[in-house]
Amino acid sequence: MARSLRYVDPVLRVQSQITDRDCVLLDWLAEHGVLTSVQIAQALFPSLDYAQERLRSLVGLRVLERFRPSRVGGGSFPYHYVLAQLGLEVIAAQRGEHLERGYRDRARRRRWQLTNRANLAHLVGVNGFFTALAGHARIRPGCELARWWSARQCQQMGAFAGEDADVAERTYIPKSRPDGHGIWIEDDSQIPFLLEYDTGTERPISRLVDKIDGYEDFARVAGRVWPVLFWLPGPVRERHLHEELTDAGVRYPVVTATHGAGNPADAVWWLHRRPGRRLRLAELGGQNLIAVVR
Repeated sequence: MARSLRYVDPVLRVQSQITDRDCVLLDWLAEHGVLTSVQIAQALFPSLDYAQERLRSLVGLRVLERFRPSRVGGGSFPYHYVLAQLGLEVIAAQRGEHLERGYRDRARRRRWQLTNRANLAHLVGVNGFFTALAGHARIRPGCELARWWSARQCQQMGAFAGEDADVAERTYIPKSRPDGHGIWIEDDSQIPFLLEYDTGTERPISRLVDKIDGYEDFARVAGRVWPVLFWLPGPVRERHLHEELTDAGVRYPVVTATHGAGNPADAVWWLHRRPGRRLRLAELGGQNLIAVVR
């Protein structure tokens, strides 16, 4: 008599083959959508070759899928990675989440939305900002990216409410929509911040200044003044933004740096209305903020 084949649940099977580092990556992709091979290597691996080898294995396990956008004028970008259907199921199992009806088509729909979105480059740029911080923390003792929130998380009602928040704070929906929110820890410094990632396509530049009204409203409701970090495409746009901020009389703490300046943890930040050298991310708090909001 032929022996019956024993069914093995695909999620249980693959869980025995993924590492803690793989789980971090899957969790990031579940929340932030897409990461490139270069970003993943910087944040989680000792080298690009090592990262690419593991990523090929995860694609082979069918927890990840990848695509490679073409560049205008020829060539292509690095591979972009998203969760495959099995990856979504693994994350749901780890979080104890119930998969809604029709979930088996969720990964395909999610990938279509990501690959066809007009602002894919913007999303990848935002995620690259945070993976650069994660990569810095990976090799620097005393540093940690303690929080990385997506734009979606930031826009939820009461997202920033503390444990002792009142009704107004718990029901508050931010008027400005940051591209991300993080908490950076370096030694004894803990810096919460709100990120505005600028590609240079939002013109006139006064539209960037107009966003500050929403952050002032957030500070009023939440009782917290967190610096707004503008990550800009170049020094000319950065200088023009500071000129516009001055003309508008902005006193809220606005900080700027450019995409090519270096790692966002380093001394690349120009705090508006503060003369002198550029600051490290860990310095964007305490007396430096107090000096510019007075």
